[in-house]
Amino acid sequence: MASGMGRVSGVGVAASGEAGTPTAGGPRLLPQMRSALRARHYSRATERAYVLWVRGLVRFHGMRHPNELGPEEVTAFLTDLAERGRVSASTQTQALSAILFLYRSVLRRDLGWLDGLVRAKAPERLPVVLTRDEVGIVLDATKGTSRLVAGLLYGSGLRLMECLTLRVKDVEFEKGQLTVRRGKGAKDRVTMLPRVVERDLRAHLEGVKVQHLEDVRRGVAVPLPEALERKAKGMALAWPWWWVFPAGRRYVPPGRARAREWRMYLHPTVIQRSVAQAGRRAGLTHRVTCHTFRHSFATHLLEDGYDIRTVQELLGHSVTTTMIYTHVLNRGGLGVRSPLDRR
Repeated sequence: MASGMGRVSGVGVAASGEAGTPTAGGPRLLPQMRSALRARHYSRATERAYVLWVRGLVRFHGMRHPNELGPEEVTAFLTDLAERGRVSASTQTQALSAILFLYRSVLRRDLGWLDGLVRAKAPERLPVVLTRDEVGIVLDATKGTSRLVAGLLYGSGLRLMECLTLRVKDVEFEKGQLTVRRGKGAKDRVTMLPRVVERDLRAHLEGVKVQHLEDVRRGVAVPLPEALERKAKGMALAWPWWWVFPAGRRYVPPGRARAREWRMYLHPTVIQRSVAQAGRRAGLTHRVTCHTFRHSFATHLLEDGYDIRTVQELLGHSVTTTMIYTHVLNRGGLGVRSPLDRR
């Protein structure tokens, strides 16, 4: 039996007796699940992850259809992930969410309480925060588009995907702000556009504009959110809807040989690798990721005296989540002065 997601990642489910087979005269299970996820506007990344976990459940139980499984079988799969798969707590929680979605929203079954579930232990970790000097060193070690993206991650407090999915219309130079569309939790918010990156960003967009004009000549479009593509097809070629950070390559969606070519946004691994390499070149002892810039953004704003409510709105967090940054301010000892220092 497979104990982790990695063992089922490349396996299809279309053979007889697997989860992809029709259910009692109904549609195939995985397409049915994808439709349910899209109807509720889940992201494509979440869709891929949820489908992968359902495949893992099916393979773990010898290709039995989920309709034949109950709480005991689901509990066994999730417990195995924690005990043998040694997955993180967040990974196990994602698997549980995927399976609960399958049963509640697709199969219309209530699993009830999953008794005996062994949960992966969630470590209580403080976020890695760079000093201002360290931020500058890492930024100086990046170049080109990666430097611009990293500057926005730190200067605007963006998540990586929020930055890469920015569209031209979301950048307002006159107001000095960026609009984040459908961030985590499908929430929109506004954050600042650092003035120091404005010149580089304008120059970058000039280059993107040249690419856009060539793509329009070829009929290459960008995907639009939800039903907008059907309602306003011309917008898929319009400059305001173009990606701020488009990918270098065009692609045709699988199974649609005659479909038009699309231009997607820059793949996140391009920036992730660049930032990780910059951290190593800078000689920092802690691991630097794209999200480290967001942690540093929040902490440095609090150091500068901005109230936690303001920081919360810029991050798109709940107040409880934002409170973690009060514990990593560069004051030591939770901001309390040691009595030894008063001697």
